[in-house]
Amino acid sequence: MTLHPFSAPFETIPGNERQGLLLIADHAMRAMPATYDGLGLPASEFERHIAYDIGVEAVTRMLARLTGAPAVLCGFSRLLIDPNRSEDDPTLIRQLYDGTIVPGNYPMSPEERQARLDRFYRPYHEAVDAAIQAIRTASGAAPLIISIHSFTPVMQARHRPWHVGILWDRDDRAVLPLIAALAADETLTVGDNEPYDGALPGDTMHRHATMNGFAHALIEIRQDLIADKKGAAGWAERLAPILDAINARPDMHEVKHFGSRTDTV
Repeated sequence: MTLHPFSAPFETIPGNERQGLLLIADHAMRAMPATYDGLGLPASEFERHIAYDIGVEAVTRMLARLTGAPAVLCGFSRLLIDPNRSEDDPTLIRQLYDGTIVPGNYPMSPEERQARLDRFYRPYHEAVDAAIQAIRTASGAAPLIISIHSFTPVMQARHRPWHVGILWDRDDRAVLPLIAALAADETLTVGDNEPYDGALPGDTMHRHATMNGFAHALIEIRQDLIADKKGAAGWAERLAPILDAINARPDMHEVKHFGSRTDTV
């Protein structure tokens, strides 16, 4: 059973690499290779947040068009393997997610785990590395990396009041102006490291930005706000001028190592 046809581990959207901005979307799609037969799940589970970040693909595509920035979108469902986790994270391949048991992920042989890393996870991260290198070559400077995610309004019976959250670790160069710009709209409730903490060792931003000293931020938008085309377009139009203004700052394109709150001494 192929619920959402799979074509490739990632999709790259071309853009103006000289301007120095890169957009990435770890959970943009819910595609599943036919050989996995939907991991034994009914089609309805692939409509839920457990399979992908609802609305993110549309927001990222529109943001890329509005800002002219290149983008890398992950091409497979997070239920297959989660690209926003380190290779040794216990939630890399979930057996249980928000009340749903994933039959195709248990038991998991070492060979199957390695196959998913090699076929899906690593090619996506290699594509992000290649996009970063292309920007560095074209611009002669470090990139500003913005990761787009979305979060479910209710998780484990807990209602989440934020319209948008900005996740980060120690590098606040892009974070502070981004939060300030969003919070200037009094109709928005803006979360600072909500609904998640941005310090996660080995996740995408830690791997590609924190460890390299690149300015970055992870934007989490509440899913009910971007679930349809109008909502996604509205948020892309809201974010594009903010990101353009932040990207224009010279300090966004300097290599600065702030370390991580997860570092041990």
